[in-house]
Amino acid sequence: MAGRRGRFFTRAMNTNAQTPASALSPAPASTSSPTPAPASTSASSLAPAPSPAPSRSSLPASRVRAASPAGVRVVVTALVAALAGAALLAAPDPASATRQDTTAATAAATTTSGAPGARGGSVGGVRAVGAARGAPAGPGYYIGRAFDTCEAPSLAVMKAWRSSPYGAVGIYFGGRGRGCPVQRELSRDWVASVHAMGWRLLPLFVGSQAPCVISTAKRPFALGSSPWSQGTREAVEAVRAAGALGLDASSPLYLDIEAYRAGDAGCAATTLSFVRAWSREVRRLGYVPGFYSSVETGVRDIEAQRRAGTKDLPAVMWFARWGRPALYTETVLDPQAWTPHARIHQYAGNVSEAYGGRRLLIDRNTMDAPVARVAPTAGLKSPLSAP
Repeated sequence: MAGRRGRFFTRAMNTNAQTPASALSPAPASTSSPTPAPASTSASSLAPAPSPAPSRSSLPASRVRAASPAGVRVVVTALVAALAGAALLAAPDPASATRQDTTAATAAATTTSGAPGARGGSVGGVRAVGAARGAPAGPGYYIGRAFDTCEAPSLAVMKAWRSSPYGAVGIYFGGRGRGCPVQRELSRDWVASVHAMGWRLLPLFVGSQAPCVISTAKRPFALGSSPWSQGTREAVEAVRAAGALGLDASSPLYLDIEAYRAGDAGCAATTLSFVRAWSREVRRLGYVPGFYSSVETGVRDIEAQRRAGTKDLPAVMWFARWGRPALYTETVLDPQAWTPHARIHQYAGNVSEAYGGRRLLIDRNTMDAPVARVAPTAGLKSPLSAP
């Protein structure tokens, strides 16, 4: 019998975060700093106390009688004019206030990073969404079970599998290293259709791989001598492919780095450079960078970089360790890291399952992580089109 499906939530997310925890953390209840307690000796205690203003009853009777209504009006008019003048002097210059607001808005729309080339505009004809359209809405996240399979199934199969315990599906939407480069079903209409059925989507990009990748089938796609520029280029490719399928800005894009030789420092450094460049550019273009790899290689190395405070890391961790589901208890990851809503665990692979009379070979996952935002199909113009 099919198990209970997971839960889908929508929320705003910070796609420009530089650390995984902050990238998906909810906004705190209050963003203001606590008000410091006053010092024991305040400024008011050092100033001499003003003399009390004489009350009307304390004035001599002759002065009270001498005050005519016309004189009172003159005094009141003068006092109001003085207060209005003080208020105008205290008010900021309108032009200055406008400049401050513009500066704040510009700063809020700019991604800060220590890596070179952190500027708006376009790369390869792909426009930076945050700079062009303002901060996009954040993706939703899904808590439950997910599957991924090499080639996107037909709509008939996806409909039949709505009886399964799975609520999300991984789709291999791009990259030169895909095991199934020909995706006969995957299209913009397919994405819209399965999303309308209720499926949540996990877009996977299988691009260049580590120079010491273990899989023989992946070795033709090993990184070259310029991993940073290669990562940037492939990020542009990923964003363009995502937009063509109707995967809107703020969607997560998961970079698939297959297992590589452990203990090879040079290989790990090259791979890290590629992953950081890819993540940085994906984030700059308005999407959420995710990362898939083996626990013993890519995941362990990225977690070590997170602990060291390295910038431009992925925002979501999809880790592969086959066995029992351990979404929140994986020992390689710090318990407080990649939370909240930033973990996927692939706990089984190459498993044959059938629902509604349709059989698939799948990998099993459990997740608490962001899923794609699917653009409306009617009259849509991609924000990633060349100007």
